[in-house]
Amino acid sequence: MRMCTYVDVHILQTVPPSNLNRDDAGTPKQATYGGVKRARVSSQAWKRATRTAFAGLVDPATLGTRTKKISALLAEQIVARGGLAPDAAVRIATSVLAELDIKPGKKAAETAYLLFFGRPQLERLIDLVEADLPRLAGLDDAALAEAVKGVSVRETLGAGHPIDVALFGRMVADLPGLNVEAATQVAHALSTHATEVEFDYYTAVDDENPKEDTGAGMIGTVEFQSATLYRFATVGLHQLVDNLGGDVEAAVDALRVFLTAFTTSMPTGHENSFAHRTTPSLLTVTLRADQPVNLVSAFEQPIRANGHGVLAGSIDQLANELASTTDLWGLRPELVVSTYRTPDTADRATTLATALGAPVPFGQVVDTVTAAARDRLTTTAR
Repeated sequence: MRMCTYVDVHILQTVPPSNLNRDDAGTPKQATYGGVKRARVSSQAWKRATRTAFAGLVDPATLGTRTKKISALLAEQIVARGGLAPDAAVRIATSVLAELDIKPGKKAAETAYLLFFGRPQLERLIDLVEADLPRLAGLDDAALAEAVKGVSVRETLGAGHPIDVALFGRMVADLPGLNVEAATQVAHALSTHATEVEFDYYTAVDDENPKEDTGAGMIGTVEFQSATLYRFATVGLHQLVDNLGGDVEAAVDALRVFLTAFTTSMPTGHENSFAHRTTPSLLTVTLRADQPVNLVSAFEQPIRANGHGVLAGSIDQLANELASTTDLWGLRPELVVSTYRTPDTADRATTLATALGAPVPFGQVVDTVTAAARDRLTTTAR
């Protein structure tokens, strides 16, 4: 029987007036939960921010890219490594990728949809034809197509995944064999309380206008909201190991990168207008052998400020929800480790420590979780 291991990440994060993630009308995204409107940041937005943050933690050349321009990227590498003319490189790249039979896009040399693959996977594709590039460049189209038929394109793109593909998966409608089951699930972030969208009315003054011209050069509005957000993600370590070819150490390294990037990243919508970047007020990570447990039900009844803000109440409710879920359903995590500010009363400190563990620095959370993950994966692999 397959042994499953899940790492659940729970975050409470307060953001000031901001527009992190907007809809097609420019309005900050919202959702109704518990009968009231909540601020919402889509999982796609935070996954994008997380993937972008990966580049500051590992060599970007080892990561994946999501693009319609796989043919152009392959051609660029052929030019760089084979010294061929760009036109010849494009012909070879197009012929090599023809095996995939992916629907063409509206623009030349583009696919109909985004493909998610690793840059090292493209390098390995070129390795297969590099020695033959001068000969391939001299063939006509029919002969070229015949000459590259033996290149194992699907096998090359279907193995050796970078960590971002292993974590977030890949779906190719035309080629199910290239699909990668995501090891990570990310929930839409929701405010723990009811929110309202507000409007910032602004004007811009033309610096070159004469003093008697007091009108504005531009007038506009930007919608915004502020919130304390509950964020949740879970990583299936068993799936992550599978996606990385059974390499436990690679999976542990990928988990470390994900924990760091997901916790510290922030979507960038209207960031220059609002300077909204904050750090989380609470991070709790659990290691489980049963199932992922999203604790959003802690906030089904919205937190009310009552003159004291909503953060403290949100932390208390999250701790209560974790404790009650454990007691009522028997879903007991094997590890709970957290970072948060030490409460100002002894009773509250004891209550939170009982449910969430005594607070430790963020780096210690990551070290503790990755060490426990390594131990469990090593044990289950025996």
